Amino acid sequence: MTIPEIVTRKGFAVTVELTPPKGADCRSFLQAAGELAPWVDAINVTDGPSAVMRLGSLSLCHLLREKGIEPVLQLACRDRNRIALQAELLNASVLGIDNVLCLTGDHVALGDHPDARACFDLDSVSLLEAVTRLNSGTDLCGHTLTGPAGLCPGAAVNPNASPAEPQLLKMRRKAQAGARFFQTQAVFEMSRLRPFVEVAGELKAPILVGVLVLTSRGSARFVNEHVSGVRVPERVAAELEEAADPLSRGIQIAADLIREARGFCQGVHLMNAGPKTAERVLRKAGLTKGNGGAK
Repeated sequence: MTIPEIVTRKGFAVTVELTPPKGADCRSFLQAAGELAPWVDAINVTDGPSAVMRLGSLSLCHLLREKGIEPVLQLACRDRNRIALQAELLNASVLGIDNVLCLTGDHVALGDHPDARACFDLDSVSLLEAVTRLNSGTDLCGHTLTGPAGLCPGAAVNPNASPAEPQLLKMRRKAQAGARFFQTQAVFEMSRLRPFVEVAGELKAPILVGVLVLTSRGSARFVNEHVSGVRVPERVAAELEEAADPLSRGIQIAADLIREARGFCQGVHLMNAGPKTAERVLRKAGLTKGNGGAK
Protein backbone atom coordinates (compact mmCIF):
# COMPACT_ATOMS: atom_id res chain seq x y z
CA MET A 1 0.00 0.00 0.00
CA THR A 2 1.36 3.42 -0.92
CA ILE A 3 1.82 6.20 1.62
CA PRO A 4 -0.89 8.36 -0.04
CA GLU A 5 -3.29 5.39 0.12
CA ILE A 6 -2.54 4.89 3.81
CA VAL A 7 -3.23 8.57 4.48
CA THR A 8 -6.48 8.43 2.51
CA ARG A 9 -7.56 5.32 4.38
CA LYS A 10 -6.58 6.38 7.90
CA GLY A 11 -6.16 10.16 7.87
CA PHE A 12 -2.80 10.06 9.64
CA ALA A 13 0.12 7.79 8.75
CA VAL A 14 2.85 6.60 11.12
CA THR A 15 6.21 5.50 9.78
CA VAL A 16 9.44 4.72 11.58
CA GLU A 17 13.02 4.58 10.39
CA LEU A 18 15.24 1.52 10.96
CA THR A 19 18.93 1.30 10.09
CA PRO A 20 20.26 -1.95 8.60
CA PRO A 21 22.97 -3.83 10.48
CA LYS A 22 26.61 -3.55 9.53
CA GLY A 23 26.82 -7.17 8.48
CA ALA A 24 24.79 -10.07 7.14
CA ASP A 25 23.04 -11.04 10.40
CA CYS A 26 19.70 -9.24 10.25
CA ARG A 27 17.88 -11.10 13.02
CA SER A 28 17.86 -8.16 15.45
CA PHE A 29 16.61 -5.84 12.67
CA LEU A 30 13.74 -8.18 11.81
CA GLN A 31 12.87 -8.65 15.48
CA ALA A 32 12.69 -4.88 15.97
CA ALA A 33 10.58 -4.53 12.82
CA GLY A 34 8.19 -7.20 14.04
CA GLU A 35 7.73 -5.43 17.38
CA LEU A 36 7.18 -2.09 15.65
CA ALA A 37 4.75 -3.40 13.02
CA PRO A 38 1.56 -3.25 15.15
CA TRP A 39 2.27 0.41 15.92
CA VAL A 40 3.22 1.77 12.51
CA ASP A 41 1.97 1.79 8.94
CA ALA A 42 5.36 1.40 7.27
CA ILE A 43 9.04 1.01 8.08
CA ASN A 44 11.66 3.05 6.23
CA VAL A 45 14.87 1.11 5.62
CA THR A 46 17.79 3.51 5.34
CA ASP A 47 20.37 3.32 2.55
CA GLY A 48 23.89 3.84 3.87
CA PRO A 49 22.91 6.65 6.28
CA SER A 50 25.74 9.11 7.03
CA ALA A 51 27.67 7.31 4.26
CA VAL A 52 28.35 4.32 6.53
CA MET A 53 28.52 0.94 4.76
CA ARG A 54 25.69 -1.31 5.92
CA LEU A 55 23.48 -4.12 4.65
CA GLY A 56 21.50 -2.84 1.68
CA SER A 57 17.97 -1.51 1.97
CA LEU A 58 16.45 -3.60 -0.82
CA SER A 59 17.05 -7.04 0.72
CA LEU A 60 15.57 -5.96 4.04
CA CYS A 61 12.55 -4.38 2.33
CA HIS A 62 11.95 -7.71 0.61
CA LEU A 63 12.16 -9.58 3.93
CA LEU A 64 9.72 -7.11 5.51
CA ARG A 65 7.28 -7.65 2.66
CA GLU A 66 7.49 -11.41 3.23
CA LYS A 67 6.48 -10.78 6.85
CA GLY A 68 3.52 -8.62 5.83
CA ILE A 69 5.18 -5.37 6.93
CA GLU A 70 4.96 -2.40 4.56
CA PRO A 71 8.47 -1.15 3.71
CA VAL A 72 9.68 2.17 2.36
CA LEU A 73 12.82 1.69 0.32
CA GLN A 74 15.28 4.54 0.78
CA LEU A 75 17.49 4.95 -2.27
CA ALA A 76 20.49 7.32 -2.31
CA CYS A 77 22.26 8.55 -5.43
CA ARG A 78 25.68 8.69 -3.78
CA ASP A 79 26.83 5.14 -4.56
CA ARG A 80 25.32 4.26 -7.95
CA ASN A 81 25.17 5.66 -11.47
CA ARG A 82 21.91 6.01 -13.35
CA ILE A 83 22.16 2.50 -14.79
CA ALA A 84 22.44 0.91 -11.35
CA LEU A 85 19.79 3.19 -9.83
CA GLN A 86 17.24 2.32 -12.51
CA ALA A 87 18.04 -1.37 -12.10
CA GLU A 88 17.52 -1.10 -8.35
CA LEU A 89 14.17 0.59 -8.89
CA LEU A 90 13.06 -2.17 -11.25
CA ASN A 91 14.26 -4.74 -8.70
CA ALA A 92 12.10 -3.08 -6.07
CA SER A 93 9.06 -3.08 -8.34
CA VAL A 94 9.48 -6.76 -9.19
CA LEU A 95 9.71 -7.57 -5.47
CA GLY A 96 6.41 -5.80 -4.81
CA ILE A 97 7.80 -2.82 -2.93
CA ASP A 98 5.41 0.09 -3.33
CA ASN A 99 7.15 3.09 -1.76
CA VAL A 100 10.59 4.51 -2.51
CA LEU A 101 12.08 7.60 -0.87
CA CYS A 102 14.43 9.25 -3.37
CA LEU A 103 17.49 10.85 -1.76
CA THR A 104 20.71 12.45 -2.94
CA GLY A 105 22.63 10.94 -0.01
CA ASP A 106 25.27 12.08 2.46
CA HIS A 107 28.79 12.69 1.15
CA VAL A 108 31.34 9.90 1.66
CA ALA A 109 33.55 12.27 3.67
CA LEU A 110 31.06 11.88 6.54
CA GLY A 111 31.20 8.10 6.63
CA ASP A 112 33.39 5.13 7.49
CA HIS A 113 34.92 4.82 3.99
CA PRO A 114 36.12 8.39 3.40
CA ASP A 115 38.38 7.30 0.54
CA ALA A 116 35.43 5.86 -1.41
CA ARG A 117 34.61 7.47 -4.75
CA ALA A 118 31.21 9.17 -4.65
CA CYS A 119 29.04 8.88 -7.74
CA PHE A 120 26.16 11.41 -7.61
CA ASP A 121 25.37 10.73 -11.28
CA LEU A 122 21.79 11.72 -10.42
CA ASP A 123 20.38 13.80 -7.59
CA SER A 124 17.09 13.41 -5.74
CA VAL A 125 15.12 15.36 -8.38
CA SER A 126 16.48 13.41 -11.35
CA LEU A 127 16.00 10.15 -9.42
CA LEU A 128 12.33 11.05 -9.02
CA GLU A 129 12.21 11.67 -12.76
CA ALA A 130 13.72 8.22 -13.29
CA VAL A 131 10.94 6.62 -11.22
CA THR A 132 8.33 8.55 -13.20
CA ARG A 133 9.89 7.38 -16.49
CA LEU A 134 10.10 3.75 -15.37
CA ASN A 135 6.47 3.87 -14.23
CA SER A 136 5.49 5.10 -17.68
CA GLY A 137 7.34 2.25 -19.38
CA THR A 138 10.60 3.84 -20.54
CA ASP A 139 14.07 4.37 -19.11
CA LEU A 140 15.91 7.68 -18.79
CA CYS A 141 17.11 7.39 -22.40
CA GLY A 142 13.61 6.80 -23.71
CA HIS A 143 14.07 3.08 -24.38
CA THR A 144 10.88 1.05 -24.02
CA LEU A 145 10.71 -1.41 -21.13
CA THR A 146 9.21 -4.90 -21.36
CA GLY A 147 6.93 -3.83 -18.53
CA PRO A 148 6.55 -0.63 -16.49
CA ALA A 149 7.48 -0.28 -12.86
CA GLY A 150 4.79 0.32 -10.25
CA LEU A 151 6.44 2.51 -7.65
CA CYS A 152 5.20 5.38 -5.48
CA PRO A 153 8.05 7.90 -5.27
CA GLY A 154 8.53 10.11 -2.24
CA ALA A 155 10.99 12.85 -1.37
CA ALA A 156 12.62 14.48 1.62
CA VAL A 157 12.30 18.13 2.55
CA ASN A 158 13.98 20.21 5.26
CA PRO A 159 11.78 22.75 7.08
CA ASN A 160 14.76 23.77 9.22
CA ALA A 161 16.42 25.58 6.32
CA SER A 162 16.80 29.33 6.66
CA PRO A 163 15.65 30.96 4.52
CA ALA A 164 12.90 28.46 3.74
CA GLU A 165 12.16 29.67 0.20
CA PRO A 166 14.83 27.59 -1.61
CA GLN A 167 13.54 24.43 0.11
CA LEU A 168 9.95 25.28 -0.79
CA LEU A 169 11.01 25.82 -4.40
CA LYS A 170 12.83 22.49 -4.41
CA MET A 171 9.76 20.85 -2.90
CA ARG A 172 7.73 22.04 -5.87
CA ARG A 173 10.43 20.80 -8.27
CA LYS A 174 10.34 17.39 -6.61
CA ALA A 175 6.57 17.23 -6.99
CA GLN A 176 6.87 18.19 -10.66
CA ALA A 177 9.42 15.37 -11.04
CA GLY A 178 6.92 12.90 -9.59
CA ALA A 179 7.06 12.95 -5.77
CA ARG A 180 3.73 11.76 -4.39
CA PHE A 181 4.54 12.14 -0.69
CA PHE A 182 7.07 13.97 1.47
CA GLN A 183 8.92 13.10 4.66
CA THR A 184 10.69 15.90 6.48
CA GLN A 185 13.94 16.17 8.34
CA ALA A 186 13.51 16.16 12.11
CA VAL A 187 11.57 19.23 13.24
CA PHE A 188 11.51 20.65 16.78
CA GLU A 189 9.59 23.86 16.03
CA MET A 190 6.31 23.18 14.27
CA SER A 191 6.02 26.79 13.12
CA ARG A 192 8.77 25.96 10.62
CA LEU A 193 6.63 23.18 9.16
CA ARG A 194 3.51 25.20 8.37
CA PRO A 195 4.61 26.74 5.02
CA PHE A 196 5.65 23.27 3.85
CA VAL A 197 2.27 21.82 4.83
CA GLU A 198 0.58 24.59 2.84
CA VAL A 199 2.64 23.78 -0.26
CA ALA A 200 2.01 20.04 0.23
CA GLY A 201 -1.72 20.83 0.26
CA GLU A 202 -1.43 22.73 -3.00
CA LEU A 203 0.52 19.82 -4.50
CA LYS A 204 -1.97 17.26 -3.12
CA ALA A 205 0.92 15.25 -1.69
CA PRO A 206 0.78 14.18 1.98
CA ILE A 207 3.59 15.36 4.23
CA LEU A 208 4.89 13.33 7.19
CA VAL A 209 6.79 15.34 9.78
CA GLY A 210 10.08 13.93 11.02
CA VAL A 211 10.25 13.53 14.80
CA LEU A 212 13.60 12.64 16.34
CA VAL A 213 13.55 11.09 19.81
CA LEU A 214 16.34 12.56 21.93
CA THR A 215 17.58 10.59 24.92
CA SER A 216 20.04 12.97 26.62
CA ARG A 217 21.74 16.36 26.43
CA GLY A 218 24.60 14.50 24.75
CA SER A 219 22.30 13.26 21.98
CA ALA A 220 21.14 16.84 21.37
CA ARG A 221 24.75 17.98 21.16
CA PHE A 222 25.60 15.14 18.76
CA VAL A 223 22.73 16.10 16.45
CA ASN A 224 23.82 19.74 16.39
CA GLU A 225 27.42 18.84 15.62
CA HIS A 226 27.05 15.90 13.25
CA VAL A 227 23.56 15.74 11.66
CA SER A 228 23.27 17.99 8.66
CA GLY A 229 20.07 20.00 8.32
CA VAL A 230 18.82 19.52 11.89
CA ARG A 231 19.17 21.91 14.82
CA VAL A 232 18.02 21.11 18.34
CA PRO A 233 16.90 24.38 19.99
CA GLU A 234 18.74 25.36 23.16
CA ARG A 235 15.51 25.27 25.15
CA VAL A 236 15.02 21.60 24.21
CA ALA A 237 18.62 20.75 25.07
CA ALA A 238 18.18 22.55 28.42
CA GLU A 239 15.04 20.51 29.20
CA LEU A 240 17.03 17.32 28.70
CA GLU A 241 19.91 18.66 30.78
CA GLU A 242 17.65 19.50 33.71
CA ALA A 243 15.51 16.36 33.57
CA ALA A 244 15.92 13.69 36.25
CA ASP A 245 15.11 11.12 33.55
CA PRO A 246 16.34 12.48 30.18
CA LEU A 247 14.90 9.56 28.19
CA SER A 248 11.41 10.10 29.59
CA ARG A 249 11.71 13.81 28.90
CA GLY A 250 12.85 13.14 25.33
CA ILE A 251 9.89 10.82 24.83
CA GLN A 252 7.51 13.48 26.16
CA ILE A 253 9.00 16.11 23.83
CA ALA A 254 8.53 13.79 20.84
CA ALA A 255 4.96 12.94 21.87
CA ASP A 256 4.08 16.63 22.25
CA LEU A 257 5.42 17.31 18.74
CA ILE A 258 3.28 14.51 17.32
CA ARG A 259 0.18 15.78 19.10
CA GLU A 260 0.76 19.21 17.59
CA ALA A 261 1.47 17.80 14.13
CA ARG A 262 -1.74 15.76 14.10
CA GLY A 263 -3.70 18.98 13.90
CA PHE A 264 -2.38 20.05 10.53
CA CYS A 265 -0.28 17.46 8.69
CA GLN A 266 -0.87 13.96 7.36
CA GLY A 267 1.53 11.82 9.31
CA VAL A 268 4.66 11.40 11.38
CA HIS A 269 8.00 9.80 10.62
CA LEU A 270 9.79 8.64 13.80
CA MET A 271 13.59 8.61 13.94
CA ASN A 272 15.96 7.15 16.53
CA ALA A 273 13.21 5.08 18.11
CA GLY A 274 13.48 1.36 18.79
CA PRO A 275 10.34 -0.66 19.54
CA LYS A 276 10.01 0.12 23.26
CA THR A 277 10.78 3.82 22.80
CA ALA A 278 8.48 4.14 19.79
CA GLU A 279 5.65 2.50 21.72
CA ARG A 280 6.08 4.92 24.63
CA VAL A 281 6.16 7.92 22.29
CA LEU A 282 3.07 6.86 20.35
CA ARG A 283 1.10 6.00 23.50
CA LYS A 284 1.85 9.42 24.99
CA ALA A 285 0.86 11.03 21.68
CA GLY A 286 -2.56 9.36 21.91
CA LEU A 287 -1.94 6.76 19.21
CA THR A 288 -2.95 3.22 20.15
CA LYS A 289 -1.70 -0.20 19.16
CA GLY A 290 -3.38 -1.14 15.91
CA ASN A 291 -3.23 2.47 14.66
CA GLY A 292 -0.41 1.25 12.46
CA GLY A 293 0.13 -2.00 10.67
CA ALA A 294 -1.82 -1.08 7.53
CA LYS A 295 -1.71 -3.85 4.94
